[in-house]
Amino acid sequence: MGDANMTTYRSLEDIRTRREAILKDIQADNKQIKTLWESLFHKADTSTALTPSRKFSTLMNVGAGFFDAAILGWKLYRKFGNKSSSRKKRRW
Repeated sequence: MGDANMTTYRSLEDIRTRREAILKDIQADNKQIKTLWESLFHKADTSTALTPSRKFSTLMNVGAGFFDAAILGWKLYRKFGNKSSSRKKRRW
């Protein structure tokens, strides 16, 4: 902090007034942060506005994602899961 931010207080009332002003600023900032946080991490409830074709498309995308994850898991299991049998086959 520089000298420009230094404030001289002449009484306890000056300190209380400044403290209340800072508290109001903090509360306003906290409210703004909460609003931004909610808008970032919580989607608006749009499930009721979806058409049947849109719901089906969403369901297919989720299903394809699960299938892709299962295939990836199976491939990783085959590659890294059976260490005892793969050591006998490879010698490098």
